[in-house]
Amino acid sequence: MEYIIVGVLVFIILVLITRIKIVPQAQIYIVERLGTFHSEWGTGPHFLVPFIDRVAKKVSIKDQIVDFKPQSVITKDNVSMQIDTVVFFQVTNAKQYAYGVERPMAAIENLSATTLRNIIGDMVLDETLTSRDRINKQITAILDEATDRWGIKVSRVELKNILPPREIQDSMEKQMKAERESREKILLAEGEKKSKILVAEGEKESQILRAEAAKAAEILKAEAEKEAMILRANAVKEKKILESEGDALAIANVQNAQAESLERLNAANPSENVLKYKAIDMFPKVADGKATKIIIPSEIQGIAGLAAGIQGVLSDKKENEQLKK
Repeated sequence: MEYIIVGVLVFIILVLITRIKIVPQAQIYIVERLGTFHSEWGTGPHFLVPFIDRVAKKVSIKDQIVDFKPQSVITKDNVSMQIDTVVFFQVTNAKQYAYGVERPMAAIENLSATTLRNIIGDMVLDETLTSRDRINKQITAILDEATDRWGIKVSRVELKNILPPREIQDSMEKQMKAERESREKILLAEGEKKSKILVAEGEKESQILRAEAAKAAEILKAEAEKEAMILRANAVKEKKILESEGDALAIANVQNAQAESLERLNAANPSENVLKYKAIDMFPKVADGKATKIIIPSEIQGIAGLAAGIQGVLSDKKENEQLKK
């Protein structure tokens, strides 16, 4: 009997231990009691009543990504293409997610396919290829509104690939190639144009620099000639000044010598004949001058009187020499 009691206790303990549930981070457990919704378990340990409660669903509340297979759509201009989408969503209400719709991922996939067909059906091919952002925003808004009652928040929908028919792809490639070649030609033409402009500007600047250099050379040459002329003029001027000063000095010396001679002559108390001789002696000097008129003293009358005066002076000079001897 004791073994039975011990076995029952061990069984009860094991059952109780196995009914302790630990909910991990970023998950919610949906618990049903007797087949109906009972509660939502958040992160942490919880006790599940044996034989009454059960975990109906484990819901992740992390951001989830679902990549759906390509969907066939037809554009407004009757072009068939394949488009696959990527949906980013998060469960915001675990109870609605568990009981709102059967197979939520399949529901989102079908809803995204029908929404995509409706949007693409109102667009032509070129608009479809160039309006990814607008399509993404439209389909995101529609899916988010439709899945809100399922406890799902659609944060973003992206068009992964847009695959038109092969013949359209070939024509698009040819068009892109032609556009690339056209852009290449335009770029080459613009590059050649810029190159010619740069060469012309360089030649222009070169000519300007050469003209400025020639102008500067002419200016320097003119200034050098001007300075040389000024120096020559100054040299001529200084030469004339020196010559004038030399002439003035010579005249002054002559005048000083004559003044000293007259002073000595006057101091010697010369006779009248000596004075006449001195006057005659001054005639050559007077004649060497620049005067065009010569004034002869009135006291000198005739060549005979002049000669007599000279003879007298000479005789007086001889007598004086004999007396000294």
